[in-house]
Amino acid sequence: MMVSLFSQFDSPWLLNIPLVLLALIMPWKLFVSFGPSWAGTRSSRLVYATMETLMSQVMQPLNKLGFRWVVLFSSLMLMLMTLNVIGLFPYTFTPTTQLSMNLGLAVPLWLGTVVYGFRNHPVIALAHLCPEGAPNLLVPVLVVVETLSILMRPLALGLRLTANLTAGHLLMHLISSAVLGLMELSVMLSGITLLLLVFLTMLEIAVALIQGYVFAILVTLYLDENL
Repeated sequence: MMVSLFSQFDSPWLLNIPLVLLALIMPWKLFVSFGPSWAGTRSSRLVYATMETLMSQVMQPLNKLGFRWVVLFSSLMLMLMTLNVIGLFPYTFTPTTQLSMNLGLAVPLWLGTVVYGFRNHPVIALAHLCPEGAPNLLVPVLVVVETLSILMRPLALGLRLTANLTAGHLLMHLISSAVLGLMELSVMLSGITLLLLVFLTMLEIAVALIQGYVFAILVTLYLDENL
């Protein structure tokens, strides 16, 4: 029986329980726990320094008012990076390859920034719909275009994350199938393909980390427009 190439992205079930719940919970057990000592362990200090560096880059576009969102953005970025990387291990499932989950993250975050802007700075929020100095005849068209671009932001966030991870997983699946198929024809050619798969896996790890960072920094840019 032929198996669909996209069947690897189906959410697995066990005893009528969706395993996506375990995929969301179990990665948190891999984090380094901070000890009772003041300085902490080397691993905990490394994790802290890495997160501090990343968050300094993510929060750079925001002013002082945006720093109150630092806990949300740091948790979001860490969760996405963990879920993206954990899906590259064998016999695991990547929840962030599901568009429904990515939209479930993107829509509330985007809507929160929009509501925050219209609640605290309604004039500035409305001013984004029409650039300054635009001709009067083009104002209705510009308002419609800007409104559509704002409404498309959560869809773009979700599709970007889904497409990048799905494309990488499909490419790894195809190359790994080629490695198994070439073993019967040429061991040397199969070894070269396997080496290519190793480099591709390293690239996918980098992509998984970068996509979590990009998702968080795009949300900060949307928030910066409404502060």
